[in-house]
Amino acid sequence: MRTRGRLVGGAAGPSEAGVPVHAAVGGVVGPDAVPERAGAVTTSGVVTAAVPAVGPGSAAVPSNVPGPGGVPGPPGAASPAAAGPGAAGPGAAGPDGGVPEEATGGQQQVSAISPAQAALAALGGKEREWPRPASCRVITIANQKGGVGKTTTAVNLAACLALHGRQVLVVDLDPQGNASTAFDVDHRAGTPSVYNVLVEDQPLAGIVRQVAGIPGLYCAPATIDLAGAEIELVPLVAREARLNRALGSYDASGLDYILIDCPPSLGLLTVNALVAATEVLIPIQCEYYALEGLEQLLRTVELVRGHLNPELFVSTILLTMYDGRTRLASQVAEEVREHFGDVVLGAVIPRSVRVSEAPSYGQSVITYDPGSSGAQAYLDAAREVAFRAATLGQAG
Repeated sequence: MRTRGRLVGGAAGPSEAGVPVHAAVGGVVGPDAVPERAGAVTTSGVVTAAVPAVGPGSAAVPSNVPGPGGVPGPPGAASPAAAGPGAAGPGAAGPDGGVPEEATGGQQQVSAISPAQAALAALGGKEREWPRPASCRVITIANQKGGVGKTTTAVNLAACLALHGRQVLVVDLDPQGNASTAFDVDHRAGTPSVYNVLVEDQPLAGIVRQVAGIPGLYCAPATIDLAGAEIELVPLVAREARLNRALGSYDASGLDYILIDCPPSLGLLTVNALVAATEVLIPIQCEYYALEGLEQLLRTVELVRGHLNPELFVSTILLTMYDGRTRLASQVAEEVREHFGDVVLGAVIPRSVRVSEAPSYGQSVITYDPGSSGAQAYLDAAREVAFRAATLGQAG
């Protein structure tokens, strides 16, 4: 029993022994939760050895690393489960089986894990590398209806493919620059971008940027300057083939995929994307309005194929924003599958808050929360795209 902070019988409590007691929140041990000296008695009466405290300045696991169950912890929180097998933790042995190495000031060294490594560990799966296509596949992701998931699809498919050993370039052709935002690539006004390539004939290699944290993933950013490109392209010679010419002069020998994210229109930017590609991927929102504009998009694809790019074909249709609670979503999905058959991917992208949150952190949902339903759905979709390469090549 305690009387005025002192145990009856004169025994000192934990606070009087100089060992602060703090509850761990979410399984994360705070800097004061570890006994400060060897031989300190914990609240359970166990004598402990000296363990360096994990505090400010020590290496921590990034905040986007998934914790237990694959859900990322709050920003700045170090997740003990995310470090994976063999990661150093309190009391863990060093490389030679001895005492853990200590940083300056007695702080413990914890190996930092990149978002790509954490995502791979959380995604699991037997295939670390997906099959490489015989030649670079250029895929335009288009739909003139806005808000159907074009940019989200481009970003997350690219991230999945890159995480599984493929070299991927994403060309952001949308003046809003949302794909550039999702990859945390600078696209402020005046930054060298796709606009300079299309209008000023600058080489594409001069604007391509490596995406941080994901090896093998590159982005050609878009700026707001691209909004005026539709008008500026009108008087130019071969205005519909400007992007195709830029990609032709770019050394794509090391690339496996080029994904082109289109604006929500059927103007000159989208036509440039269709002329430059061999495949078209159409994201379709599982709602009625999404079906109305599909006919016009398919007609545009046929016109481009007949006059500008005879190799173009619709290779993939992806159902997005599926809400299994509504009958309408099921009906739209059924109608699309009946009409387009095997072109429609088996994977369906559900509505997911995590998918919407990820761009605000400059990430794809694959690295932001690999365990979420949206990340798993895009992983399945990307796997289908990768493993269908041979079939699609014959069909084209």
